[in-house]
Formats: sequence, C-alpha cells, structure tokens
Amino acid sequence: MATPPLDAKLDAIMARRDELNALMSESDGGYASLAKEFAEIEPVVAGIEAWRAAREERDGLEDLLADADPEMRDLVRADMAALDARLPELEQALRLLLLPKDAADDKSAILEIRAGTGGDEAALFAGDLLRMYQRYAALQGWTFEVMDLSETEIGGIKELTAEVRGRGVFARLKFEAGVHRVQRVPATEAGGRIHTSAATVAVLPEAEEVDLDIDEGDLRVDVYRASGAGGQHVNRTESAVRITHMPSGIVVAMQDEKSQHKNRAKAMKILRARLYEQQRAALAAARSADRKEQVGSGDRSERIRTYNFPQGRVTDHRINLTLYKLEQVLSGEALGEVVDALIAEDQALKLAEAN
Repeated sequence: MATPPLDAKLDAIMARRDELNALMSESDGGYASLAKEFAEIEPVVAGIEAWRAAREERDGLEDLLADADPEMRDLVRADMAALDARLPELEQALRLLLLPKDAADDKSAILEIRAGTGGDEAALFAGDLLRMYQRYAALQGWTFEVMDLSETEIGGIKELTAEVRGRGVFARLKFEAGVHRVQRVPATEAGGRIHTSAATVAVLPEAEEVDLDIDEGDLRVDVYRASGAGGQHVNRTESAVRITHMPSGIVVAMQDEKSQHKNRAKAMKILRARLYEQQRAALAAARSADRKEQVGSGDRSERIRTYNFPQGRVTDHRINLTLYKLEQVLSGEALGEVVDALIAEDQALKLAEAN
C-alpha cells in the first residue's frame, strides 16, 4: 500500500500532466519546452496508472470474495494471488520512475580514450576499446564520429576523441569512465609472458549552447599549421586551432579538418563538453561530500574493469561482476550486459537512499 505522502506526490504528477495537456493546447509559444516536459512525465504517469489500476482490481477482488459462492472463491483467490505477486513489481518500477533523473542522461556524449601504462600494448588495447564502442554504438543505432585521432606506427591509438550521437547515449556510456586494464600476451612479445596494460576512458555529456554560456573574452584562440607524423605539414595554411579557456585552464587543440572554421567548431564542442562536465562534477561533489559514489564516479584513477585474455573473462570491479565472454564484450555484443548490471546497481543505491 502507498503511504499518504507517496499518494500525494503521485496526485501532483497526474495534475501536472493534465496541466501540461491544457497548456499545450492553448499555448502560442514555448510549445517545445512544454512538449519536452510532457514526454518526460508520460512514462511516470503510465506507471502510476498501471499500479493504481492493479490496486483497485485487488480491492475489488477482496470485495468479490466476500460475496462469491464456494466455486468462485478458488478462482478469485487465484486472481488475488497473481495480483499480490505483481503489485510489488509495479511499485518497484514506479519508484524507479520517480527517482531524480540525471539531466544529462538523454544527451549525446563525447568519448575520449587514451593509452595508459604499457607502451605499444596499451595503445593497441586503446584501439580494441575504440572498436568495442564503435560496434556497441552501431548495435544501439547511434552515430559514432571520430573527431580527433592520434595513432601509433603499429596501429595502436595514443589518443582519441569521438562524438557519439543518439538518445540516451550518456545514460548508458557514463559508467565506462575510468581505467580499463588488460592482461594478455602482447603480439610484440616473443617470450609469451602475460603483460598488464591500461587505457583511460572519459565520457562527457555533450553540452548545447543553452546548457553553457561561454564568454568569448575568456578564450585565447591560437591558429597554426597542422602537422603530421615526423613533423610533416598536412597543409600549408594555418588551419589547426588551439583554444584555451583561461578561467579553467582547459586547452583543446584540433587539426583533423582542413578548414580552420571546422576545427574551431569541433574544438568548441569538446571545450563545451569539458566545462559542462566540470560544472556537473563540482555540483555532485557538493551534494555528496560525505560519501563516495560506488558506481559511475568517473574517477580516472580508479581501475574499473579488467579484460583477462588467458582466462577469457571480463571483470567489473565496482560491482564484482565477472563474465566469461571476453570476445563478445570486446565485439560490443555483450557490453550491454555489463552496462545493464551497472545501471541496475546504480538504481538500487538510489532507491536505498530514497527510502
């Protein structure tokens, strides 16, 4: 049974849905913001209606049981038992819908991968991670665009920045932030010894101009000639761009495009994402100064996952999850199982805090 405060909260949500309906039918302006709020509230309303309908049906069956003849009572009791099993599931689903939403969850994301300790092997592993996320994005129907890439001579990756576009990208990728560790015999190792290498992953919600106002006076923009491997000039014009946000000290350089205008636009997109994430991190730290997030902290110094090739296993250390599906995870096919488990753990922690 719902407590009076919960029922009052649910009534307020239902009333807000009706109010939004009326406002959208009458409004000449601001329709987009009203429609966005309506779309966000609709799943919650559906959860409320499903739970309340089941409660009313259960109450009706209890009344029916008192007046039913002996033959009907067994049928009524069976229906009551089915509802008794279903009601807690509906209530749990409703409580999840009522949890505060991360404002960035629906956003696209900027993905950054950097080779860590381990030399060439770390760079090769960073390349494996890139392909894993590319395939996972394709399976989700997302768009994956490499914005900036620095490769090694043997096909590894020193650094990568990519834009992953789609609905709910950040919600599913944000738990990937941290240090990923690999244990395997490197292709370059003749002795067959197992090496441990690492790569870091950062996932930033893509910020729009409405999310963040950047003062042009805070920016120092330098232009220079893009250079390739060995210092060779990619082109003869000053198309590369380096933007420094002086208040924060954040620097973004971009030379991937031949056009200075395009390089500046890409650099600003990355700068905006990094500043937005900096603001989000400061707010989260202020809200939870007395505790450490167990899931999704995004702390790059924290080892979050190990990919062990000799044993064919992937272990996520935050939730003690081990899957003997190394190839399937790295192919992107089974990465969703890890992501789903992390999301479920995060929801469980939030539910425990809310109760």
